[in-house]
Amino acid sequence: MNYPSASDLAQTGGGSVFGTMGRLLFFRASRDELASPGWRHLAIGLCCTWIVGVGRYWDNPRVGLLQHLGLGSLVYVFLLSLFLWLIIWPLRPRHWSYFRVLTFVTLVSPPAILYAIPVQMFYPLDTANSINAWFLAIVAAWRVALLFFFLRRLGELGWLAITTATLLPLSLIVVVLTVLNLERVVFNLMGGMVNRSPNDGAYEVLLVLSWLSIVLFIPLLICYLTIIGSRFWAFKEEDAGLRKDDKHDR
Repeated sequence: MNYPSASDLAQTGGGSVFGTMGRLLFFRASRDELASPGWRHLAIGLCCTWIVGVGRYWDNPRVGLLQHLGLGSLVYVFLLSLFLWLIIWPLRPRHWSYFRVLTFVTLVSPPAILYAIPVQMFYPLDTANSINAWFLAIVAAWRVALLFFFLRRLGELGWLAITTATLLPLSLIVVVLTVLNLERVVFNLMGGMVNRSPNDGAYEVLLVLSWLSIVLFIPLLICYLTIIGSRFWAFKEEDAGLRKDDKHDR
């Protein structure tokens, strides 16, 4: 999986890690930085993920102990990274490895610190719902843009492949969440339930995104399979050409 070597680890200091994180968050990281992360990048990224995970749920009484301790967020980044690595790998991006994807996912976690702001303590419930929904939209859009940047700068994919590789995983995730987790929220929203927490505003945004994802999922899947097929046949023709040239040389 292209793990960093001991020499890479020795050359990577804490200051350079935070510098890389800052440049990545503002779309300025170089290809070399993205292609050669060290273990310290991952360690600091996981620490940021843990802090953000604790802050995200500290004022939410409806979640379990793992979420309050930030452990749920740590498990989530490993699973999300595996999902992204597997689904984008058939598109054959350059420098593609699970370690690089995992490090990227953890390093882009800091924007989610917005979720730790206890807006419900300063505003009425409806206003707090709206603010939390805007926080969700800002963080989600920021991270999607960063994934687009990551695939372009590191993977060197074409624009169609990048768009498909960015939107298809997100669409699939939202569709699955809609099928598995949103029945109660949809019922509460449609039934006009008044016993709501400030986090329900975020679910309203997710509900809108779920309908959009359902509409886009099939076209994105068709485009994804078409790109994979075209790359497979191109690779097969190239391999056949190399074998033919090798026979002529003999």
